[in-house]
Amino acid sequence: MCFLRRPGAPASWIWWRMLRQVLRRGLQSFCHRLGLCVSRHPVFFLTVPAVLTITFGLSALNRFQPEGDLERLVAPSHSLAKIERSLASSLFPLDQSKSQLYSDLHTPGRYGRVILLSPTGDNILLQAEGILQTHRAVLEMKDGRNSFIGHQLGGVVEVPNSKDQRVKSARAIQITYYLQTYGSATQDLIGEKWENEFCKLIRKLQEEHQELQLYSLASFSLWRDFHKTSILARSKVLVSLVLILTTATLSSSMKDCLRSKPFLGLLGVLTVCISIITAAGIFFITDGKYNSTLLGIPFFAMGHGTKGVFELLSGWRRTKENLPFKDRIADAYSDVMVTYTMTSSLYFITFGMGASPFTNIEAVKVFCQNMCVSILLNYFYIFSFFGSCLVFAGQLEQNRYHSIFCCKIPSAEYLDRKPVWFQTVMSDGHQQTSHHETNPYQHHFIQHFLREHYNEWITNIYVKPFVVILYLIYASFSFMGCLQISDGANIINLLASDSPSVSYAMVQQKYFSNYSPVIGFYVYEPLEYWNSSVQDDLRRLCSGFTAVSWVEQYYQFLKVSNISANNKSDFIGVLQSSFLKKPEFQHFRNDIIFSKAGDESNIIASRLYLVARTSRDKQKEVIEVLEKLRPLSLSKSIRFIVFNPSFVFMDHYSLSVTVPVLIAGFGVLLVLILTFFLVIHPLGNFWLILSVTSIELGVLGLMTLWNVDMDCISILCLIYTLNFAIDHCAPLLFTFVLATEHTRTQCIKSSLQEHGTAILQNVTSFLIGLVPLLFVPSNLTFTLFKCLLLTGGCTLLHCFVILPVFLTFFPPSKKHHKKKKRAKRKEREEIECIEIQENPDHVTTV
Repeated sequence: MCFLRRPGAPASWIWWRMLRQVLRRGLQSFCHRLGLCVSRHPVFFLTVPAVLTITFGLSALNRFQPEGDLERLVAPSHSLAKIERSLASSLFPLDQSKSQLYSDLHTPGRYGRVILLSPTGDNILLQAEGILQTHRAVLEMKDGRNSFIGHQLGGVVEVPNSKDQRVKSARAIQITYYLQTYGSATQDLIGEKWENEFCKLIRKLQEEHQELQLYSLASFSLWRDFHKTSILARSKVLVSLVLILTTATLSSSMKDCLRSKPFLGLLGVLTVCISIITAAGIFFITDGKYNSTLLGIPFFAMGHGTKGVFELLSGWRRTKENLPFKDRIADAYSDVMVTYTMTSSLYFITFGMGASPFTNIEAVKVFCQNMCVSILLNYFYIFSFFGSCLVFAGQLEQNRYHSIFCCKIPSAEYLDRKPVWFQTVMSDGHQQTSHHETNPYQHHFIQHFLREHYNEWITNIYVKPFVVILYLIYASFSFMGCLQISDGANIINLLASDSPSVSYAMVQQKYFSNYSPVIGFYVYEPLEYWNSSVQDDLRRLCSGFTAVSWVEQYYQFLKVSNISANNKSDFIGVLQSSFLKKPEFQHFRNDIIFSKAGDESNIIASRLYLVARTSRDKQKEVIEVLEKLRPLSLSKSIRFIVFNPSFVFMDHYSLSVTVPVLIAGFGVLLVLILTFFLVIHPLGNFWLILSVTSIELGVLGLMTLWNVDMDCISILCLIYTLNFAIDHCAPLLFTFVLATEHTRTQCIKSSLQEHGTAILQNVTSFLIGLVPLLFVPSNLTFTLFKCLLLTGGCTLLHCFVILPVFLTFFPPSKKHHKKKKRAKRKEREEIECIEIQENPDHVTTV
């Protein structure tokens, strides 16, 4: 190995270049030996993955178990709301008595809810008979432990000029039935049975009362409709697999019956499938529980695995046909597996960071853990199982066997005596190969299209301005979308779209969005309620809310009764002996905690109920209320917490879901920067960083414009976009920077011809496989489809349109390669001159 120093180049540059060359050739040598090992022992490398799949696949069937705790899965794991819930529960244990109005302030528990909606233009208040019949039917259900009935009106129209805000009409009414469970397992089973019967009863009552629309919801409804996505998607996933198999098989075929590899395309997809099955078996053996977010793993793993399959096929086509098939396998491995190893490592790093303790969403963490296992097995299965299949296919090709029928291909003289259809089926492409074209694989229809048509068109000087304009439009829309990102704390985004939970939520959002959920306001320290300054502080804190407060009611009681309670003893004495004993105020007993020291009583904690006025964007405004109230608990003299069960899902959700993709992006950037001077060419890393950033921001912006929120599914797709972009752009870019053609245009043509086929095959298979997801009636699969479609589309746009044009404008320069070739040609011309006459066999040497 000899390294010549470029004139004027510093010594450090020479050492860096030597180090890069040593690392590159070392990796290529390792992959070459790996290819030789696989080619010499194909049966072993075929058997081991098959045995692993059978072992772990059968275990997966026996240990399959769905995740039952939806809150643990999609709510932030570490949030202040959970601490506030624990504190509220310790101060005011959940006592679901009939007199307690807001018994679900700590946890929803077991409940059943129904919304009764009148037809358009009708008044629900005039449908009293239907409402009462529904109510009586619910109360007559067996095993019911109803604790209270809360009524709410929706779509309210008030009497004009009414001072006391009298209701003229309403469109809907909501009734909630809470059950007593007391934490008992038996009571919980009874409550679950009651909820199932409740939902059946509402469906039955809907048939009896056609004049009303009934929408039901129970505590298990969200969990049921979350897992319903997996049930609905089963058949569609199988259809997707069939489409990918078909696409891979057809795209690997040629007219040449000897060199066509349709079965290798089929076996490549099956290789990825069995690696996914093995990963699933390992997940369930380690006591993992299935949830619907894991539905994306087959598509993620397929997108990466088939890329390795098609790259190995392209690497095989680039090898010399006159070599033994074992050497061709080794050459293909040394050409392809280096890049595939690097991209697989980046997959593992990014999803490994997503599985780190920094991730605050359990669903994201579980997904990333499974994805890491899938990537490792995917890599192992590609070089072992699929590599063995490639060995057998190469042996058949070397022995001139038909790629489909596995029979010996007859000679050209024999074919000439047969019909045209027989010649077409059994032709090995020898007739089409001229002495000017030594590589018969150039007849592959994708390579032929790229070489003869697309490469010339995309590098045309008249096309380039339109590509620049296209990229400016793409960047503008992406930037515009990035400015409108919204978090997806709404759990409805993860449910089946035609489920009762979604229907209920849509009606509730439409008719009951004027007020926020009931917020518990807990004062957890002793307070001088009789002090006028404390009273003023409480009023200021509750200003802007509709408050259900024992404090305000007590002040009104003192004022009406003309009682003075300006000191502690009078205030607490009247409160206990008079106020709380009146029937209309007895329910406030559960809102005050007294302590007794001798003959003296103290109020050590109390709670109020707040309801905020909201607009249609109810969830966003509730989050704003929460973020405004919390800082006040630290700045004011009154120590309090605010809580509602929905806060557990909303608390810092946007930060929790964005952290994984930020960590993954930072990890990729750090790896690319640290290896900046260790890779084949530093400019390759620079261009790769720019390309991945452009694709990632494009997907982020466009998915926002497509009404996709930042929930756990879209975040996982963004992490995948980083790797998918690197997977497809890296081979193209590094081939370009290492190309030695005279001009950048020739270099990009060479890069597209070398890697364009594999990129186009993989992205096409990936996008076609997404089509069945469009027909799954689920918000989760809609989000998955949109994000992955944008990922594949943006990557394809950059690989075949943007990069081929922009790389012809910017570095690296190819002038030094041109100068070197000129010098070599001049030196050769001084040594010898070869004159080729009309007869190509007659060569005269001077």
